[in-house]
Amino acid sequence: MKKFIGVFLAIILIISQSTLVFADKNPANLNLKCKSAVLMDVTSGKVLYEKDCHEKLPPASVTKVMTMLLICEAIESGKIKLTDEVTISENASSMGGSQIFLEPNETQTVDTLLKGIAVASANDACVAMAEYIGGSVEEFVDMMNKRAKELGMNDTNFVNTNGLPVDNHYTSAYDIALMSRELLKHEMIEKYLTTWMDSVVVGKKQAKIGLANTNKMIKYYNGATGVKTGFTGAAKYCVSASAKRGKTHLVSVVLRGETSQERFKDASTLLDYGFANYESIKICSKNEKLYTLNMRKADDENIDLVSKDDLGILIKKGDSKEFTKKIKINDNIKLPIKEGTTLGKAMIYQDGKLVDEVELVNNKPIEKASYLQMLKRLAENII
Repeated sequence: MKKFIGVFLAIILIISQSTLVFADKNPANLNLKCKSAVLMDVTSGKVLYEKDCHEKLPPASVTKVMTMLLICEAIESGKIKLTDEVTISENASSMGGSQIFLEPNETQTVDTLLKGIAVASANDACVAMAEYIGGSVEEFVDMMNKRAKELGMNDTNFVNTNGLPVDNHYTSAYDIALMSRELLKHEMIEKYLTTWMDSVVVGKKQAKIGLANTNKMIKYYNGATGVKTGFTGAAKYCVSASAKRGKTHLVSVVLRGETSQERFKDASTLLDYGFANYESIKICSKNEKLYTLNMRKADDENIDLVSKDDLGILIKKGDSKEFTKKIKINDNIKLPIKEGTTLGKAMIYQDGKLVDEVELVNNKPIEKASYLQMLKRLAENII
């Protein structure tokens, strides 16, 4: 097995893919009016433009990007289901601001509550889901801050789930882009984020409440995929706006715009700039097979290694499209191996320089070969 471990395999691929080229971070012709902004490629996470993007500012309801992310992760991990019924507490029903007018002790499905958050920015639905997933709002906020640190959101501290004004609740345009990018990885959220109008039935009288998406870009911006708006007196007008054209998926974040129209204009300007100058090339998809590892002492000698995540390269339009992919397998791999263990990585090079990389994992458990299997293999080799 050792002769297969530590192998450094170079595969030259001349296909329509290339390396990242960084943009001029502050092109003078954008003339944004907002206080802080960032434009990020969703696939690679690369920043194409920034304006004071690490300044700590109140995010208002854009906070709910993290709330929705934790809901999606709880659903996809099997902790909760969209069909689960959630009992609404006095605390949840008492939330002011944007709401869907939930009443104490009524029940609503996770699906309805998530719709209320994504489309109507419902503060009451946020608290109901926080209590359902975390047991309490305080515990859920701790989960939000823990997830923020895992994502590298170093400019962030959450105090509540919905962004209602409170001391010490802040984030940055850059951090919002990070959590927006993570949320957009969950395919299930797209139908909620892109719903323009809908309705929910709430309360003892079963009142029908109309919902209209607070993100007007869903209606008028070509390829819009989300994400979330926000407004308070302190935060002013904020938005995390994403759009996809072809394989290029971008997210623009605007904080502290003076008017609602101004925030959408700035977000559109950022996205227009990105689509005009850059294109994203997907190298591989999550769970795509990239290498076959031979392990003679494993129950299955040939082990598929797959990409742990999506991997894409952002290129400036018109640039060269040649790169080198190299596979590196970890040393000293020991059996048995749990499913999803990192056993190596795929690295993308341009002109000898590392551009990006992705971990390679096994897509099923790997056990030691049985005594009979080893005897059979020995016999086959002798023959």
